[in-house]
Parts: sequence; C-alpha cells; structure tokens
Amino acid sequence: MTPVEIGVIGIIALFALLAIRVPAGIAMIVVAAIGNSMLSSAGPALLKMGSDLIRTTQSQTLSVVPLFVLMGIFLAKADLGVHLFDLLNYFVGRRKGGMATATIGAGILFGSVSGSCIAASTTLASACAPEMRRHNYEEGFSVGICAVGACVGMVIPPSSALVVYGFLTEESIGQVLMGGIIPGLLTGSLLMLTVPIVVRLRPNMAPKATLEKTPFPWKTLKAVWGIPVIFLAVFGGIYLGWATTTEAGAIGAFSSMVFALLMRKLSLKVFINTLTEAAKVSAMVFFMIMGGNVFGVFLQRSLIPMALTEFVATLDVAPVFMILFFLLVYTVLGLFMDEMATLIIMTPIAYPIAISLGYNGIWFGVMSIMMLLTGTVSPPVGIVTMVSSAVSKVSSTKVFASQWPFWLTLIVSCIIIASFPGISMLIPSMMYS
Repeated sequence: MTPVEIGVIGIIALFALLAIRVPAGIAMIVVAAIGNSMLSSAGPALLKMGSDLIRTTQSQTLSVVPLFVLMGIFLAKADLGVHLFDLLNYFVGRRKGGMATATIGAGILFGSVSGSCIAASTTLASACAPEMRRHNYEEGFSVGICAVGACVGMVIPPSSALVVYGFLTEESIGQVLMGGIIPGLLTGSLLMLTVPIVVRLRPNMAPKATLEKTPFPWKTLKAVWGIPVIFLAVFGGIYLGWATTTEAGAIGAFSSMVFALLMRKLSLKVFINTLTEAAKVSAMVFFMIMGGNVFGVFLQRSLIPMALTEFVATLDVAPVFMILFFLLVYTVLGLFMDEMATLIIMTPIAYPIAISLGYNGIWFGVMSIMMLLTGTVSPPVGIVTMVSSAVSKVSSTKVFASQWPFWLTLIVSCIIIASFPGISMLIPSMMYS
C-alpha cells in the first residue's frame, strides 16, 4: 500500500475506535503506532513515537494548561458562577426575559474562566436553571440558555482549546488567545440581544416583567471583584508582552487561589480536592495532546496533508468553499465528540490546507473554535446541551426545541466573524506594539 492509502485507513480506523467509545487519546496513539509500523519497520517507528510522547510532556508551552485549569477550578470553588448570575440578575432580571439574559452573561464569564464549556454548563444547569424555573420560565428554555451561555466561554481566554490549537500549529499562543476576545464578546452580545426577541415572539417562555425592586446585592458584588482584577493581570501581561503565557497562567492560578481564600471558600479539604481535580483534568488534556501529536506525525509521514493540499490546488473552486467545508466538519464532529478531541484530530489535517490557501492561522483557529462551540449545542445530539439536559433532568427534546433561535444566532455570529477576519485579528495585530 502507498503511504496515502495507509493514512486514509488510519483515519477511518480512528473514527471506528471513537465510535465504540475508545478514549480519544488512546485511539490516536494506537492508530499512530500501527500506522507508523506499516510505514516503516516497527522497532524504529515505535522508538521514535515513544520519544515524541516524552518530548510532548516536556514542552514548556503546555505548562500553561494545568495553570489555567487550576485557575478555573479555584474560581468555581468560590461559587463565582452563582455570584455572577445574582449580580447580573439585579440589573436585568426585572425585565421580561431578563433572568435569561443574566444567565447567558454569567455563563459567558464563568465559561471563560473555568476553561471548560461542559463544566460551566453543568454548574449553570444545577444552579441557575432551577432559579429560572422557580420564576416560571419554561423549563426547556431555562436549560437551553445555560448550555448556550456556557459554550461561548470556549472561545474567550483563558481557553484551553485555543492554547492547544496554538501548540499544535506553532502559532503564538498569546496572540491566539487574544484573538478570541472580540469574537467571544460579540457572540455573547448577540445571544443576549436574542433573548428579548424570543420572549416577544414566544411569550410563554418567560414570565411578565416585574416592577418589584430588590436591594442591591452588595455581598455578591464583593464576591465578583476578582474577575476584572484577575483578567487584567493575566491577559494585560500577555497583551503588553510583560509576561509569557506560562507566567500569566501562574499569576492567574495564584491570584484565583488568593481570591478563593478571601471569599473563605478554600478550606484544606477543598484545596486538596481542587489540586486533585486539576490534576485529573490536566492529565486528560495532556493525554489527548500526546495522542494528537503522534497522530499528527503519522499523518505527515503518510503524506495525507500534502496530498490534500495538492488535491485542493487542482479543484476549480474558490478557497472559501474549502474552508467552509472544514468548518462544517468541525461542527458535525462537535455534535458527538468532546471539543478538545475534535480540535486535536482535525487541526493536523485542516491547518496546513488553510495556510496553503492563504488564510491567517490565528483567524482559522478562532473560527475552528467558533464552529466547534456551535456543534456542541446543535440538535439533535449536541454534547453540551445533552449534558445540561441530563443534569437538570429536563427532556433534551424540550431543550433543543427552545434553543434553536440561539443556535441560529451562533451561526450568524460565525458568518460575521468569517466575513470580517479583522474582528479576530484586531487585538493580536496590536500586541507588543
């Protein structure tokens, strides 16, 4: 067999293993081991793969991942998601649909600092959705809002997905992270603007506006001061070039620990549980990165990226259609797979073609994450929506039926960001200047 044929068989085998629920990291390592052995003698191939795995774990670039994970868990232990919801609900909660708007805002902010859309959606579905239902919001609508708000945090730093994308493509991780800020805020704003439209067209989704005044939540305000302080300390340092991404991650982890201590939420038991949870999450991410790295090497040795690039060059179609095809693949895979696994599998295939077609790598990374987050809430099996449905014990059919207007908003946001690449490149282009 030719190297390309072996590569194609390897890709098919990978998705077959994923279909029978083999963990993504293990599936990629197994396929890479067998594929590399078929491309050359088994001994040298396996020896080279072993050294690649070790070298991946020793990469200083990836040290930012456990730091960002630790930062997010510290803030989650401080009940930040609930406090954000309470604060935002004071300002907009009395309007019709206001509590839904507050939930989206809290989901975006909490999803960004937690680094995981599934973790954020789980928190919101267990904390905010019951509160909305208590105020007579339709149950599917309340859960769907939690899922949509949480997934937007995937593109706003500190996004572990963007860090991994930067590592896999060797793009500047600092610039990739900064590239997600404006698209994430734009998407979140459009989602919040969608709420009043939905409740106007479908009044049964939300209760009537209330004129009842509530006291200002000073206690809650004291509990969310850490967000702007930590965000500016971490990403201001990256933007100005005063700190590397690893140093910024260390600042974020330490300052979030101090924040949790000041909020009196960090007992010794909670501290130990936080470290344990961060270690488990980081190990899972690293395992997928290791698998993705050796799988990417296998693809390069099989000449799949080169063959695809040459094939695309022979097609008589505009480059934008090829990029659109890959982005749709991201969305479809996001229906069934964890966002990190999808990103790690697809990036070695799609990134070289995007670059060969003249597209900016940072913009393509942001668009990849945007399409992934759209897939995670797409009917009928979007993984984040399904998790939120399971946590809140509300039928997924009801959730998807109430959620589709916000799914359309995500699509509109993706079209805007794709049509105007400057939205993603504005902050990265000004860095270090």
